[in-house]
Amino acid sequence: MTVMESTSVRTDTCASAPRAHPRPEGQDRYTISEVASFTGLTAHTLRWYERIGLMSHVDRSHTGQRRFTNRDLDWLAFVSKLRLTGMPVAHMVRYAELLREGEHTFEERQELLEATRRDVRTRIAELQDTLAVLDHKIEFYAGARRAPERPCS
Repeated sequence: MTVMESTSVRTDTCASAPRAHPRPEGQDRYTISEVASFTGLTAHTLRWYERIGLMSHVDRSHTGQRRFTNRDLDWLAFVSKLRLTGMPVAHMVRYAELLREGEHTFEERQELLEATRRDVRTRIAELQDTLAVLDHKIEFYAGARRAPERPCS
């Protein structure tokens, strides 16, 4: 999955491996129900993302139906990753605004992502500590079952 940020010089890829899209670019017009199916998001959530400014302008058909593109799918994949980090929606919207403002916002976008990365690393460390406690307890119970019964004295 890739997210392309429009700049004159750089392309920002947000994930490690590109994902094949259902349709080739130029023929990539998806309905809201198709996007909901591809992403696992509800149509209500997609409309809300657009309303709050998390999605840039989504093209419309001549009848007014939303028509999403592969680029929109890439953006939604990135937003899903941001959601998993626990980034507040307000920060995601701010990031989207900065992206639309252009290249001069690189530094602020980077700062937002670095702050989120720090939060994620803190949460990972907390989860690793929690996992160690669980492992210790599991070993304790497994060992207690294996121990021979002691005779009463």
